[in-house]
Amino acid sequence: MRGVREADEGGEGMRGLLSCLLCAAPMFAAVNGVVINRTTGQPQAGATVGLNRLGQGGIELIDQAKSGPDGRFTINQEVRGPHVLRTVFDGVSYNHMLPPGSPTTNLTVDVYNSSSTQPADTKVTKHMILFEPAGDKLSINETYLFQNSGKKSWNDPDHGTLHFFLPEGSGKVQVNATAPNGMPIGAAVTKTNKPDVFGVDFAIKPGETRFDLTYTTPYSAGAAYKGKVITKDENTYLIAPNGVTMTGANLNDLGQEPRTQAHIFGLQGQAYEIKLAGATAAPPAPAAGGDSGGDQQQESGPPVEAILPRVNSKVIPILGAAIGILALGFALLYRSTPKESNERGRG
Repeated sequence: MRGVREADEGGEGMRGLLSCLLCAAPMFAAVNGVVINRTTGQPQAGATVGLNRLGQGGIELIDQAKSGPDGRFTINQEVRGPHVLRTVFDGVSYNHMLPPGSPTTNLTVDVYNSSSTQPADTKVTKHMILFEPAGDKLSINETYLFQNSGKKSWNDPDHGTLHFFLPEGSGKVQVNATAPNGMPIGAAVTKTNKPDVFGVDFAIKPGETRFDLTYTTPYSAGAAYKGKVITKDENTYLIAPNGVTMTGANLNDLGQEPRTQAHIFGLQGQAYEIKLAGATAAPPAPAAGGDSGGDQQQESGPPVEAILPRVNSKVIPILGAAIGILALGFALLYRSTPKESNERGRG
């Protein structure tokens, strides 16, 4: 009888231990929170929340759950290392980064209702086109900055949100898109029913979205190059790097960016015909003394921030250093980034 009693007591103890372990597991493993629809201001039910691991091989889905009637979700997985919550709602995905050591409970994930037509409060605030001739090729780098000040995402997978002109004979175009507070990712390029006009399938969420395009086209020094602006830009800038001259009609000369010596022109209208001469030269070396020398060089250059409003009187003045980063830095940045984007040509 004593042996039976001890066996029963041992079994009860084991069951108690297992029960404690099961109850304790979610305390250190769960990722939970609530999905809020910022268009309505209410918790959002039915949104799919996926936990993804970030690694050298890319993004790997670990587990996912749907938000309940109160917008809450729970994913019983332990988070070690960098992860991202990717929430899909109304055809658009939203990312919430989880850096190592960051909280994984009581999270708030924001989503928005989406529209297939461009909202009135979504516009291209800046469009910059950098021309770099080299031999018989002309490398063109374009940056579009979209500002969505509303409470809806714009998503049009059938036609694309960004439309751009790609001249006949161009090589493959590489597109990187950066969502608000996100990182650059490859975006798919689609054909439209208009010749030489293509679309980019990438949602424009509330906040600032950035597109960077790179492509090449045949080039002959001194020959005319024609282009079109498909989007309705508030401000369009054509940029010639140091060592290259640009001439053409409807160009407003804004001077040189002090740090890189790139020449900036404001475009008046939706089309341009330019001629380029020269070859891209390295930017001037910074003066001795590091940052202080660079600051002195900027102060001695033309006041870019004072002349930019000549393109559009409503544009906010931009510092010369910022223009240099936006107009020229993206070309070097994305050339050095591994090509994880989709590349689509004219075929």
